[in-house]
Amino acid sequence: MAGFLLIFVAASMVCVRLVIARAQPILRARVIETLSARFKSRVELADLNVWVGDGVHVEGKGLRIFGTIDPNLWEAGAQPLLEIGQFRFQTSLRSLFREPMHVDIMYVDGLVVNVPPTNRRQEIKDLRQRGQKMKISIAVDRFVCANTKLIINPARPSKPPLEFDISDLRLKDIGPGLPLRFDATLVNPKPVGAIHSTGRFGPLNEKSPRESAVAGDYSFTHADLGTLPGIGGILSSTGKYGGTLGRIEVDGQTDTPDFQIAVSGHRVPLHTDFHAIVDGTDGDTYLDPVKATVLHSSFTARGKIVRIKNPHGHDVELEVVLGRARVEDLLKLGVRTDPPVMTGVIAMRTRLSLPAGGEDIGKRLELAGNFHLPAAQFTNDKVQGRIDWLSMRSLGTNGVAEGQAEQAVTSDLKGTFTLSQGVLSFSYLHFLVPGTHADMTGKYTLDGDTFAFHGLLRLNAKLSQMTTGWKSILLKPVDPFFHKNGAGAEIPFTISGTREAPRFGLDFHYKDEHSKEDHLLEERGQAAAR
Repeated sequence: MAGFLLIFVAASMVCVRLVIARAQPILRARVIETLSARFKSRVELADLNVWVGDGVHVEGKGLRIFGTIDPNLWEAGAQPLLEIGQFRFQTSLRSLFREPMHVDIMYVDGLVVNVPPTNRRQEIKDLRQRGQKMKISIAVDRFVCANTKLIINPARPSKPPLEFDISDLRLKDIGPGLPLRFDATLVNPKPVGAIHSTGRFGPLNEKSPRESAVAGDYSFTHADLGTLPGIGGILSSTGKYGGTLGRIEVDGQTDTPDFQIAVSGHRVPLHTDFHAIVDGTDGDTYLDPVKATVLHSSFTARGKIVRIKNPHGHDVELEVVLGRARVEDLLKLGVRTDPPVMTGVIAMRTRLSLPAGGEDIGKRLELAGNFHLPAAQFTNDKVQGRIDWLSMRSLGTNGVAEGQAEQAVTSDLKGTFTLSQGVLSFSYLHFLVPGTHADMTGKYTLDGDTFAFHGLLRLNAKLSQMTTGWKSILLKPVDPFFHKNGAGAEIPFTISGTREAPRFGLDFHYKDEHSKEDHLLEERGQAAAR
């Protein structure tokens, strides 16, 4: 009996050694055979290790699958369609000798998928169709992938590939001709943050991959806007999407409780609700619309975000409409001075352009539009005091009647403007208070350090009526020189200096030619805004 048992154990050990010795070449052949059959192309496998213990364990490294074409012309040298840094799986010993061999879960690390351009995918489709007629030696139910990179190569050579870094990806094949279910965590490069998405993709439309169905939902948390030059804040976003790969419709919302533009330095709450159409093959995004709320103001934007090659990044073009917003909210968002220089309800239309580049957003941002503030008030007491005095004198009054409270005069402002390199320029600016109106042009820096305006001031009253006593008597002889165009007095003026120390003065160098030039600039600015 002892001798029999000894012979049995020895025979068993020999069998195990034979299985281990045979498993490695069998599996290596199975892997290469399966992938070669699927893609009908060259397959490289740098290393494959097999051992037996509670089933068959397999680990491999350096798997590369090439096509007959180079899918990524952006990178030097021929790039594989699919590359895997490491993979591992486990199966039963009995499954090793079955056709096909069944694997429940395969773990993958360092997966890189190069999706060819749309105009070069027909050849890939033909290869796959030929491969489907051949035997498949390994069947995998689920894939668990770490450190995955998806590279979608555009048809236009002027565009760089669209790259997605996916830290965690789980795929489940639920049957031939049915969608592939996925659960993925993507690392968004700018702004830096994690995007978690679950959904389904497919089945793949062989004739037109752009028409393949996709649907799911996402959450984007703790996105640091500080990684984008010129802005700051922590953004979070949730939403859902659906459609086809070439036209993914996204509905979502974002919240940034501490949004900041560097040039202003003020942190304000920003909320948006948006509907976007995304081309999943090249990353171009079309916004229609975005409804945003800043403090107590809201506005609507429509436009596009397009990826470009040089400089590498995105061009943003938006049409922005403010139906009824507070000018102090907008100034707090974009201008450093605190408190804002004026308050009041504003209506505005503007074309926003943000070219790609590494400079601060405040330097790259460009605007062209028009606005109207029907009842604005200045927060600087000195400025508002001058306006109150001007309105009072132009109406021919000398002060507030006894027993009546003094009320600040509101100003009606409208104009055409552009913003470039942090300087707000007004090609046309109309200012109206009771008894006085003015047409002017000028510039204002967003940091609030400098402003310079000049124009013509038209008063109901004559110049001598703007003062009293002997000054009024001395000014009477010059009244005819300033009495023009039906106004009691028409006076050229200038405003310069800083917000803290504005300077008001006469500008006798201001000629009628300026008015003609300003009118032309106004027409051009309004055309640009339209």
